[in-house]
Amino acid sequence: MKFKIHMIDVKNQLQNYIWLLEHTASGEVVVIDPTEASLVEHYCTEHQLKISQIWLTHWHKDHTGGVPTLLLNRNITVYGPREELSKVPFISHPLQDKAHITFHDLQVDIIAVPGHTLGHIVYFIDALDVLFCGDTLFAMGCGRVFEGTYEQMYHSLNRLAALPARTQVYCTHEYTLANAQFALHVEADNLALQQRYEDVKAQRMLGQSTLPSTIALELETNPFLRVESVAEFQRLRQLKDNF
Repeated sequence: MKFKIHMIDVKNQLQNYIWLLEHTASGEVVVIDPTEASLVEHYCTEHQLKISQIWLTHWHKDHTGGVPTLLLNRNITVYGPREELSKVPFISHPLQDKAHITFHDLQVDIIAVPGHTLGHIVYFIDALDVLFCGDTLFAMGCGRVFEGTYEQMYHSLNRLAALPARTQVYCTHEYTLANAQFALHVEADNLALQQRYEDVKAQRMLGQSTLPSTIALELETNPFLRVESVAEFQRLRQLKDNF
């Protein structure tokens, strides 16, 4: 296997995951949304990995907090949203919608998904069927609309829903069980959702991660991908905010 994905469970209150994408031949890795530096450094030392790039999806501290320390005495390329440069000044290579970057021979497509924050971007790797989507799409949920509009978030989620069904969804929080409870509240008769809820409940009881998901699974069980209008999305998102 030429590339391998690693997961670091931050075990913080926000239940963050830090994803690492390894080029196995070289041991070089991309670190996606590093919450804390020490966890990444310890993991890389333990597994003999060398940090080559950092990919940021948006400016929130639980996604960028580890970057300044990781940059000390290292020559690392930091990719992130151009729209949020003022909030994340250590981005060395700012990115906009439809940009392309590479990691070894892997092409990575950038998709702008405003809503959770105005500049939020995601990293889609067609060759690996992988999406690193930060806080836009969650397993059976979506991010809160903090800076953008409900219309922006609705269209952003639609763009992700249109990706190939086989795409694996690597979001950055273990919110799946709580999201499943809300999803069942609004789609009580959804059989696929009922089954997924039981599966997720069992996984969490064993302390297992519920990620990655897939676009196919989200289309079946995520109510935020199943709404058909901005108004319906807004109603659902506000309902979830107060659930």
